[in-house]
Amino acid sequence: MKDQQFFKSVMVGKHIPLLVLDQKWHRLYAIHGKPDQVKELEAQLNGLLARQGKLNTDLKELKKLKNNLMSDIMDHMEGAENSMDASSREKKMEDNKRLIDDINDRLEQCEDELLEIPNEIAHTNDALMLETMDYCYDFLRVNQKEAKEIDDWIQQIRIDLKKNIIRKQNREINNKEMYSYLHDIFGAEILDMFDLKEESKVEEEEAKE
Repeated sequence: MKDQQFFKSVMVGKHIPLLVLDQKWHRLYAIHGKPDQVKELEAQLNGLLARQGKLNTDLKELKKLKNNLMSDIMDHMEGAENSMDASSREKKMEDNKRLIDDINDRLEQCEDELLEIPNEIAHTNDALMLETMDYCYDFLRVNQKEAKEIDDWIQQIRIDLKKNIIRKQNREINNKEMYSYLHDIFGAEILDMFDLKEESKVEEEEAKE
């Protein structure tokens, strides 16, 4: 009820396009597909549009048929078909009048339904819009939440990266300082011997891995 009231207040004076005829609307569901409720409303709307098209076609055909029958009646009244006897002509005219009465009834039915069907189309289209909004905003909320979580993760990674860069630099500075002290204390010749020993030890450990 609240959604309907909100919808009515927001959509006053607004025009909503027929969603089923809009390719961009169909693309909203390209990844995850359409929910059952959306499919149901889509089918209803397509059915109403098809019915409207058929009614318009029927209306044109009925009017055309009526005009032909009216012309036929006028021709008979003016005695255009002199070869036909009076009784046959009268029967023909009665048949045409009966057909015209039947056509008039069908025309009235078509026109009445054509007056009602736009409201049904608009109502179904509005319902489809609400379902579309619910569906899309659910995804927008989920995507926004996940985007925030990813952003938080990225920020934490950046913080950790900065910390590790500083730690790395500190380790390198410490090593350089320590090696310099060893060099000053023991001299280059002794240090070179221990360097060779350390390199050999590192190579052995790498070979084991």
